[in-house]
Amino acid sequence: MEKRRSRRLDVNMKLKISNIFKQDNVMIENIDAPITVTNISKCGIGFETDATLPIGYYFNAKINLGNSESSLYTVVQIVRSEKLETCMYYGCEFIGLAPILDLIFEDYHPGWDE
Repeated sequence: MEKRRSRRLDVNMKLKISNIFKQDNVMIENIDAPITVTNISKCGIGFETDATLPIGYYFNAKINLGNSESSLYTVVQIVRSEKLETCMYYGCEFIGLAPILDLIFEDYHPGWDE
């Protein structure tokens, strides 16, 4: 039984993390970790990477859901990790994403919450 707040959809997107930070101004720089986003929802993303990233840290993300008008600029918090055979899998939540941006998700995949 799915217990997530929002349904996740499988995707194949690329992102790159350069810096991650905590709220108390602790920053880890020059990570340059390429990541592959494997799923996305209105609440967050799941991704795979070779890098080891700390739980509870944040990074800035630009997520493109189809075209340039459908880009989200958001802060993402790493909330969980899991070691896979060949890489690490991370679950993340969007932080401070305005509810009006739900329309971008609807444009990307009509019937998102059905």
